[in-house]
Amino acid sequence: MRILVLGSGAREHAIVKALIRTGTPSENIVCSPGNEWIAKEVEVRSGIDATDRLEVVKVALEERVNLAVIGPEAPLVAGVADALREQGVAVFGPSQEAAQLEGSKNFAKEIMAAAEVPTGMAHQCTTIEEVEHALDQFGAPYVVKADGLAAGKGVIVTSDKQAALEHAGNYISGGVLVEEFLDGQEVSLFFLSDGKSVMPLSPAQDYKRAFDGDQGPNTGGMGAYSPIPWLPDGFVEEVTERIAEPVIRELARRGTEFVGLLYCGLIVTERGVKVIEFNARFGDPETQVVLRRLSSNLADLLLRAATGKLDVGPSAEFSKRKAVTVVLASEGYPTSAAPVREVGGIESAEAMDDVEVCKASPIGRVLSVVGCGDSFQEARTLAYEGLSRISLEGGHYRSDIAARVS
Repeated sequence: MRILVLGSGAREHAIVKALIRTGTPSENIVCSPGNEWIAKEVEVRSGIDATDRLEVVKVALEERVNLAVIGPEAPLVAGVADALREQGVAVFGPSQEAAQLEGSKNFAKEIMAAAEVPTGMAHQCTTIEEVEHALDQFGAPYVVKADGLAAGKGVIVTSDKQAALEHAGNYISGGVLVEEFLDGQEVSLFFLSDGKSVMPLSPAQDYKRAFDGDQGPNTGGMGAYSPIPWLPDGFVEEVTERIAEPVIRELARRGTEFVGLLYCGLIVTERGVKVIEFNARFGDPETQVVLRRLSSNLADLLLRAATGKLDVGPSAEFSKRKAVTVVLASEGYPTSAAPVREVGGIESAEAMDDVEVCKASPIGRVLSVVGCGDSFQEARTLAYEGLSRISLEGGHYRSDIAARVS
């Protein structure tokens, strides 16, 4: 089976590594547009726009792929999955319509209401006056979300009303949601879906704030760990039955089958588990730790989901080992962009046993270092030792990823 992985970031690098680790020969994988480090492991078709339907279809047909795995959200919202399916390619990734579950926060709230899925109260706003009224109604801490895609930067949680208003002003042209603040521990749980049934993967927890102690602005994620030892028994089953399955059924009822990865961003509150957000693809950096622990054949799982056969065959299985990933970001991330600077030492880090580096973009979140061990302490030590071998002028990372987990 020949597989196309669409994307160029650390998430796609992690998917490529997991495909190879779980049994897919590297020569059967092509990544587009990829990056210089992915190219060290598999064939790369660079220079394409991953949101351009015609360009992606051209690569898929020329490479004679049997399965396309779409990594980022932008191609999904642009309808790339639809274009590939029209050419007879099996696709792991939802249609343009189903991807609105991530592309529009308001659509996601509508689906959750119809499916009776627990989530926070929210007001959709199209003017700053409406935003201010909603902020006053909910009170601090204030939660404001861009309705559309915002590369992980569309959410602000703050006790500063003026900061909340300014954030809303940046996104008001596309609509924003003001939500009630939900207090508790956050959990990310991925589900494979074939449009009818779902299969849970292993839970992970990520760290959204830029700096230690959960300080600073929200980011796309500065680190993660998996599994989560403090979750109560039956947590995955509860989320499956109360959240994932009802959402997939509701989308199917509307004629919008969701085929791909349903990312449930959850919060464990005193009133039970609630949904913060949905994504329509693997999350970054949680993918790096979840797939690092996967022992099942990833290609088989993704193909079964893409072809409506998720319930035919075994469920995903995971190692009992622990995985921790730490993100190295460029100077100023996420509030400003630094010049592109050379990264050194990746080879030295990857030479370590049980350490892998997933390379992303030249600026922003530049790479993730993943450590895997029999304990969280071992995994964490490996991740930070690997990171210490890597140099990036002005780069920064959190030093407290998984520090309190045992």
